[in-house]
Amino acid sequence: MSNGIGTKFDKVCSILDKYEHNPHKLIAILQDMQEEYKYLPEDIMTFVSTALGISPSTVYGVATFYSHFTLEPKGKHVIKLCDGTACHVRKSHAILNALEKNLGLNKKNPTTPDMMFTLETVACLGACGLAPVVVIDDQVHGLMTPESTIALLEKIKKEEGVSSDN
Repeated sequence: MSNGIGTKFDKVCSILDKYEHNPHKLIAILQDMQEEYKYLPEDIMTFVSTALGISPSTVYGVATFYSHFTLEPKGKHVIKLCDGTACHVRKSHAILNALEKNLGLNKKNPTTPDMMFTLETVACLGACGLAPVVVIDDQVHGLMTPESTIALLEKIKKEEGVSSDN
């Protein structure tokens, strides 16, 4: 099809084939789908439910139960800021403010319009001894300050050729 839909569902079908269309392998199927698309689009979840012969509410229920899954597109670089107790008392909120200001983001709009960055706060990253902690693309950065966090962000922007003018 010229509209690209065929290609999109061809990939979904190959993932379903990999798991032999087994509804008991739904979590693994959704993990592969998210790996492919970086999130779980609604039309993909509906297609999966039909292909596996299970209700859309079952697929949606699994996708929303596990925090690993996301129903919204994320940026190329995902920034996770810990706001657990150790990080919070060591002023993670100041880092959040600096990131939101630098990227022009807020809780309602956590992803930059160019889909380069997504900012998330998490309850705990399990690195309390390094508080405050920022994880960017699964790489842990500890003992962060607003200044060191923005310096790291600017380095990524430079590598990506993204303008720092916000």
